[in-house]
Amino acid sequence: MPRRRSNASPRPPRDLPANEVIAFARRAEELGFDEVWVVEDLGFRGGIAQTAAVLASTTRLTVGVGILPAGSRNVAFAAMEIATLEELFPGRVVVGIGHGMPDWMRSAGAWPSSPLTLLREYTIALTALLRGEPGPVAGRYVDVAGVRLDMVPGTPPPVVWGVRGPKSLAAAGHVADGLILAEPSTPEYIRASVETAAFDTSRIGRRPPRLITYDIAVVASTDAAARELVRPMLGVISEPDWFPHIAPLPFAAEFVALREHTGSAEAFAAALPAEWIDTLTLAGTAERVRGGIAARHAAGATSVVLTPIGSDRIGWLHSRISQPSCRRNRSIALPARPKTHPWRTSSQRRLRPP
Repeated sequence: MPRRRSNASPRPPRDLPANEVIAFARRAEELGFDEVWVVEDLGFRGGIAQTAAVLASTTRLTVGVGILPAGSRNVAFAAMEIATLEELFPGRVVVGIGHGMPDWMRSAGAWPSSPLTLLREYTIALTALLRGEPGPVAGRYVDVAGVRLDMVPGTPPPVVWGVRGPKSLAAAGHVADGLILAEPSTPEYIRASVETAAFDTSRIGRRPPRLITYDIAVVASTDAAARELVRPMLGVISEPDWFPHIAPLPFAAEFVALREHTGSAEAFAAALPAEWIDTLTLAGTAERVRGGIAARHAAGATSVVLTPIGSDRIGWLHSRISQPSCRRNRSIALPARPKTHPWRTSSQRRLRPP
């Protein structure tokens, strides 16, 4: 029988101990999910190690890494790791790379003066090496000229960019196989990102680009109960880094005004109107969540990745969103450290449109 497909993928919740990540992935596979996405955050867990563990512990799941910061690894050694994963588990790896969170990368001494130049050079070199070609001519940051991998995968895994800004999105259309859009990934944000990227499908074999979207997800008996579960998670989106997600929305100006008025991430989250929470998350009754997933696919998403919260998160989501009418790719994500900056208070970073 053909494998049943639906329209969401899980990302394991933030508080899972490392030894429970494998159990989470196995349960995701048992429940019929097609993809699991892992994250690499500074001080949290490494993306390559998590990917290898999940692949080795499951039999059919595709595992996506979202994302590996370009500044954190020499590209030749990253290509070796990725090629090894693809050799061991062919067709089950998707590689996301990006700039990384600026504050985290600066604290690790890995933030370049031109992050986009680094990411572009890194991607060109990585894809060449994974195809078995020699490394390209040295650039400003990446110098692997003449390096060649002895072992290369028969089919290189897709390399997608996890980026936000318009310049980075536009560059992705020229060198990447797709995008990873961080939460919140509203339909408006998805469409705006795809339009800005303007992918050259002739470059990627005339295949449509992969478009992976992340969203906080919870299903409850009422929309109001779900909103209160996700509300504390939304303070971080008031930070300036998240404004590209908000700019395409009809309430963008009001969003900025609310952030300026409330003065802290916590107060901002507490003051969010219910209808904004409905827009910015996949939270609500089963019907509302299924509708939100469908809207993201209609906007162009190929994988809608859920970051579940609440008790029995994966089973709770699966039992309520898995319906015969919702049969596209099913994805869930492993835990990530909250993208906050503990050494800098929210009041020190005022939200401004770029």
